[in-house]
Amino acid sequence: MLVLLLLAVAFSSQLSAMDYCGPEVAALKRSIRKLENKLLIGAWQVEHLQMHKYFRPFQSSASDTKPEPDMAPTVSSNSSGTLDSSDKALMTTLPPAGNLIVHDKDCSELFDRLRPPSGFYRIRPKSRQEPLLVYCDMEDGGGWTVFQKRRHGKVDFDRDWVDYKDGFGDFKLWNDEFWLGNDHIHSILSQGQNLVKIDLMDWDGKKNYAFYENFRITDEADKYRLQYELYSGQAGDALTGGAGMVENWSACLSGMQFSTRDQDNDRYLQGSCAVENKAGWWFNRCHAANLNGKFYRTGQYKGQYDNGVVWGTWRGLWYSLRHTTMKVRPLVFLDVEGSGAGGI
Repeated sequence: MLVLLLLAVAFSSQLSAMDYCGPEVAALKRSIRKLENKLLIGAWQVEHLQMHKYFRPFQSSASDTKPEPDMAPTVSSNSSGTLDSSDKALMTTLPPAGNLIVHDKDCSELFDRLRPPSGFYRIRPKSRQEPLLVYCDMEDGGGWTVFQKRRHGKVDFDRDWVDYKDGFGDFKLWNDEFWLGNDHIHSILSQGQNLVKIDLMDWDGKKNYAFYENFRITDEADKYRLQYELYSGQAGDALTGGAGMVENWSACLSGMQFSTRDQDNDRYLQGSCAVENKAGWWFNRCHAANLNGKFYRTGQYKGQYDNGVVWGTWRGLWYSLRHTTMKVRPLVFLDVEGSGAGGI
């Protein structure tokens, strides 16, 4: 891998000394890109070789890199249930998941380049911002960047403005729950024409979905106002409120600003939708869809307010869903499997 890296640097030096035109430069750029890809794949191979103990990791006395403690890999235990000395060495030396060179602005670019499995990866939506850790859904056609996930109700979604701005939840296991953060969601959704897919599952294991084209939120100065275009799918257009004129007027979320328990930006003058519904969300007066609501087990629930994890046009306002996912990829994307009803 060191040889590949040196070759890539040499090619870069040649480029800086030449005019930026002509087929020679294009060929050199392609060669550099291939070498970078080989280097990245090589890093993955080394990580897996270390993890499965085909060789003991090299300990460098002058290393200036430190593994990230929250992304330590899984290690095995011996018959007594304790870690042996070699496992402990691996635990402190293996590179953490997602700690690779950041090439991609979203999961679709990563999918096009490497076809990796689903998991947590680092992306950089904009060149001027720091990389961030996201969950990439590489199934369901591949290339989806996930920005909301509900699975088991262990993460409290009744949070204040700063939590929803920065993001919260767990970012380690495939079935973790999280909100990526409104600032990050704004960056990811503003990259061009996109397609957002909302995956839903009830407590009987039945699945449904909704698509929205060009799903957007504005920045914090405009309170992360929601915008979207054409709906398609089988779960119904709950973001628009349903089929009736009254429902559309009171529950349509297009153009609504984000609200939390400490920032009331809805149109409900008699109270706060965020307080009543135990969630940060885009509320009108108040909603027909609220995927950040209170997690009720078994589905059907009763209460003073319809504050569950709801998609009203599918299971109604008094049924709290079991699994939800909100994810995005470019509107024009080479789908290798077909997105259909997809996995959730």
